[in-house]
Amino acid sequence: MKNLQRLAGAVALGVLAFEAVPALAQDAGKQEVSVYAGALFGDDVTDRSITGRTPKLDDSFTYGLRYGYHLTDQLGVELSVGESPSKVKRLTGGDIDLDLTTFDVDAVWNFRNGTRFTPYVFGGVGYALADLDRRITGTVGATPVALDDDDGFTLNAGLGARYQATDHLFLRAEARYRYLDKVVDRFDDSLNTVETTLGVGYQF
Repeated sequence: MKNLQRLAGAVALGVLAFEAVPALAQDAGKQEVSVYAGALFGDDVTDRSITGRTPKLDDSFTYGLRYGYHLTDQLGVELSVGESPSKVKRLTGGDIDLDLTTFDVDAVWNFRNGTRFTPYVFGGVGYALADLDRRITGTVGATPVALDDDDGFTLNAGLGARYQATDHLFLRAEARYRYLDKVVDRFDDSLNTVETTLGVGYQF
């Protein structure tokens, strides 16, 4: 009788464990797409003054598109492309438009808590393309110079929060630190920027 009870208990535990697997992996294999918009806060563009002033990437609007894939319930990967129509200021000849395009590959770790609200952290690498409307001209000391745009790698990390409004629709908010290798081709300086964004997405 005791052996029968033990067997019944073992079977019951096995059934519960089997049923728990889908619950623990409920997001594994799911995909999602989202759009976002927010603000980018700039930094110095060069490591020295051009005609007595250090050019700076201006604060600007930023927006983009993201695609995510859930490897497990907690861990996911995300690809994103972003655009920031900014400008370079602190120039003697006036501001110059600079469009910044970023491509990122990030790992995302979700802190599941059994509710519709999910905090998460993320980090990854990417590439940034800068497009100046015209060259930055001036002098360094007594030497005339002309700086063109350039491309470089980028690193990013941050934290966010996600709210699952329905089975498919979700909202998210993020704060992202971004390191940019460079955006100009001479006297370049690495940039440390911050992006704060809000987004809406669809999971399937």
